[in-house]
Amino acid sequence: MSSPSTNASCRPGCGACCVAPSISSPIPGMPRGKPAGVRCVQLNGDNLCRLFGDPRRPRVCADFTFDVTLCGSDRQEALARIAAWEDLTCTD
Repeated sequence: MSSPSTNASCRPGCGACCVAPSISSPIPGMPRGKPAGVRCVQLNGDNLCRLFGDPRRPRVCADFTFDVTLCGSDRQEALARIAAWEDLTCTD
């Protein structure tokens, strides 16, 4: 098993970026976006985005890419790191 790199794609079934950060743009089913720590309604039971490749997917979601520095080595680390990043960006 290889370790993640900055060129890796998202980990299937992670979904941390669909839970930890706040999203201020409208999402189908969440017209006011979502607060940090709330699971996006478009995240399915396998932690995959139902809107992947769909033009209704918010740009912020489409622009978010895997980065080992932020996403860490597993889902739990990604949730913690993205939540900490959210806290930092909201207090600046």
